[in-house]
Formats: sequence, C-alpha cells, structure tokens
Amino acid sequence: MIKIDSKKSNFNKKLEIILNRRRKLDNSNTKIVSKIITDIKKDKKKALLKYEVKFSKNNRITLPKKLISNSIKRLNMQIKKSIDFAYDRINKFHILQKKNLKNISYKDKYKNKLEYNIVPIQSVGIYVPANLPSSLLMNAIPAKVSNVKKIVLATPKPDPAVMYAAKKLGIKEIYFMGGAQAIASLAYIQKVDKIVGPGNKFVAEAKRQISGKIVGTESMFAGPSEICVVADKFTNINQIATSLVSQAEHDPNSQCILLTKDKTILPKVNLTIKKIIKLLPRKKIATQSLNNHGLMILLKNDKEIVDTINLIAPEHLEINVKNYKKYINKIYNVGSICNGKFTPMSLSDYTVGTNHILPTSGSAKFSSGLSINEFIKKISIVTLSKLGVEKIGNPAIKLSEYENLYAHTQSIKSRM
Repeated sequence: MIKIDSKKSNFNKKLEIILNRRRKLDNSNTKIVSKIITDIKKDKKKALLKYEVKFSKNNRITLPKKLISNSIKRLNMQIKKSIDFAYDRINKFHILQKKNLKNISYKDKYKNKLEYNIVPIQSVGIYVPANLPSSLLMNAIPAKVSNVKKIVLATPKPDPAVMYAAKKLGIKEIYFMGGAQAIASLAYIQKVDKIVGPGNKFVAEAKRQISGKIVGTESMFAGPSEICVVADKFTNINQIATSLVSQAEHDPNSQCILLTKDKTILPKVNLTIKKIIKLLPRKKIATQSLNNHGLMILLKNDKEIVDTINLIAPEHLEINVKNYKKYINKIYNVGSICNGKFTPMSLSDYTVGTNHILPTSGSAKFSSGLSINEFIKKISIVTLSKLGVEKIGNPAIKLSEYENLYAHTQSIKSRM
C-alpha cells in the first residue's frame, strides 16, 4: 500500500492525483458497449442471444420453473435461514423510511390548491451478478416497500441462493443474461422504467450510456467498492487489516484507505495484511487492489482526519478509535459510517439492515445510498382559482416579459 504523510509539502496534491487516477473514466469499453446496445435496440432477442452465446456461452434466457425450483431445493438450509434473517432486517429498516414520506396538500389565501403526490415507479429491472443474493435483497426490498408493480430480475446464471431470494421476494420475471447485453435488454426488450444493481465495467458503462435516454438508473455512482478506516494506537491491528482486505477482495479496482495519527501501527497493519491475503481464495484480486489503490495516510491531528475523509468521500467509513463520537457531526461526505470496534463494515453488506448499495468514486459528496427514494416519484399538482390566477398572474407576466417569453405572457393573460 502507498504511504503518504500530511507533513510533506505536496500532500494534498499527491492525494488528489491518487484519487483522480482511479476515478478517471475508462473509455476502453465504450465502443463495444455502444455496439451491443445499438444491436439489441434494433434486433431485440436475436441480438441478445447472439451476445449471450458469445460472452457467456449461454443459449437460454429463460428456464422452466421446475428447474429453478430444483435448484432452490438443493440450497443449504443454513443459507436459506441466513437469507430469511437478512430479508427481515433489511425489510424492517426500509419500511421505517416510509414514515417520512407524506403527500403535501394546501390552499393559499386565494384558494389556489397546491399538491405534491408520491407515486411509485411502475417497473424496475434489477441486475444481480451470479452469486450475490445479498445484492438482490438490497435492491429489491426498497422497490417492494415502495410498491413498484413490476420487478424484473436479470442475472447471468440460476444461482440457487439468488433464486431462493427471488422466490422470497415474489419476483416471477427472471432472465438469465449478463453484462452490457442484460442492461440493454432490460431497457429495450423488457422495457422497464429504471435499472438498478451492481456489475462489472461493461454493466456500469451500459447503464451510463442509456441513463436518462430511455430509462433511469441509480442517482449515485455505484462502482468498485471502497473503505476508509480511521484507527489509533488503541485499535486492534487484526480488525484494521481484515476490514481493509474485506473490500480489496471485491475487485482489482476497489480502494482501501487507512487514516491514522499513529505511525507505529502502519508496519503492523502491513504485516497482518500479508498474512491474511495468503489464505484468501481471491488473493490475486485483493493483491491487485491493494497494490494499485491501497493507501496509508499519516495525519497530524483530528482536523486533518476529518478534512481528509470529506475530501475522499468514501463509500464506507469505519471509525475504529477509542472515542469515535468526536468525529461524527463533522463528517458530511460519506456513504455509510460504522462506529466503534464492534461494527465491521462487512456486516452491513448482509444482515445489519441498512442498504449496501452506496455512492463511490467521490459521488458521496452529492448523493446518498439506495433507499425507497430511488423507487418513487413526486408529482406536483396545481389547481388555481379565478381569483388566484389573477393575483399571482401579474408578477408572473412581468417576469415572462423580462425574459422575452411573450407566448408565456399570452398564455397567462388568456386565463385572467
């Protein structure tokens, strides 16, 4: 992992260069993704099957219900119980979010009626990589809580755990397709209104290219995973190292950052990481991530720690120090915060109940994690009275004439 020290004169510049290097848009897959989208838009299922055979060696987009049921039957009972447990906690947390959603309706003194009505998005496509039932739960539960009528699942293979979660969620429309072709299909064949869910760089690029044109996607950028760990001389070294490696094993482009004022822990963390990685099934991925994007940052004081966190705007933040409360109200750029030594970020990926689809690559500066707000729309409804249009019309006419929009003026006058 790269080590940088805030005492060095070029500290801020070096940190910015490292962060921006990872966040830079990869254009290498733009053309192929564009071609896939164009072909599926034109030739629909024929093109979809062509790309599935080419990239996934898959020639069946749907499977008989019996085959899916048999797959579920073979699933380990402990995995089923774990999915049930996670479902209940995630569902409860997202149901609580509905309490803050209320329609607005009021009349002003001119008897003009103004309303703000909340309605669900009608159809949502969820993309889930092959063996991630937790991602299906995190995406589908807030959609269900928001009363989305139609949920379509796209996943590369009939993974038993994903199929069990889909059954529990009541998802009946399932397509076995992956990559950019799956995103294009959801947009142009299944014709959903919004597409959510994690995926590789081809999935991310496909979502970027179609977003806002025919469908919506998440309001955040949910890219390769990130974690920032704040530690001090009291922090357990194994807790620091395991948390950093837990995100490194996701993807070669994942980013793991350690912030501390205590330089004595750095070599200890490094040594422990090396021991952990040796035993990992995904050690090659974790090693690439840490070599390319891992950071150890030595800082002078608490203000520098807070400022650095807000600059990085990490997806996940673990504040694993003796007194974590001193930081909480000063941090405003982050996807989620895990406080204290008993709160590993990895647990929030599964059974805490909060959502693990969170903003990455600095997008925590302006967006939030996945919630029921991603699956609802808010519609303004205006009903003006005769008196009302006359009272508020003249100031509006002054403004429309100032802006040289005289057809606006005529339209307003036609009601007065």
